[in-house]
Amino acid sequence: MPAKDLFHNLVKKALETEGWIITAHLRLGGVLDMYIDLGAQKVIAAEKDEKKIAVEIKSFVGSSTISEFHLALGQFFNYRYALEEVEPDRTLYLAVPLTVYQEFFYLNFIQSVVIKSQLNLIIFNVETEEIVQWKP
Repeated sequence: MPAKDLFHNLVKKALETEGWIITAHLRLGGVLDMYIDLGAQKVIAAEKDEKKIAVEIKSFVGSSTISEFHLALGQFFNYRYALEEVEPDRTLYLAVPLTVYQEFFYLNFIQSVVIKSQLNLIIFNVETEEIVQWKP
C-alpha cells in the first residue's frame, strides 16, 4: 500500500465533515502499485447522495511547483483512464492546498491547462482543515 500524502487525514476529515462517507482506497487497472496515486499520495474514494468521487491529494511541498504539477497532471490522466474502465460512474478530483491554489493555480497558463485538461479540483484550507471550494 502506498504512503499517505502529507494532507491525507486532513482532506479525509474535511470530506467527512461535508457528509461524505469514505468507502475505499481504489486500486486500479490491475497494476499492483496503482492506487490512484502512482507515487506517494493517497487516494480517497467517497460517496454522497449516490455521487461517487475519487480524490488524489497533492501537497505541492517540493522545491518545484511546476514539476509537482506535471507529476500530478500525469497521474490524474492515468487515474482518469483507469477509472473509466473500472468505475466509470466515479468522478476524479485533485485536492490542493488553498495557498498553492492562490499562488500557482491563478496563473493564466495553469488555468488554461486546468480547463483544457478538465481537471476537477478540491481546494482545502490547511489552517481551518476544511474544503473551501470545489471546481468545476
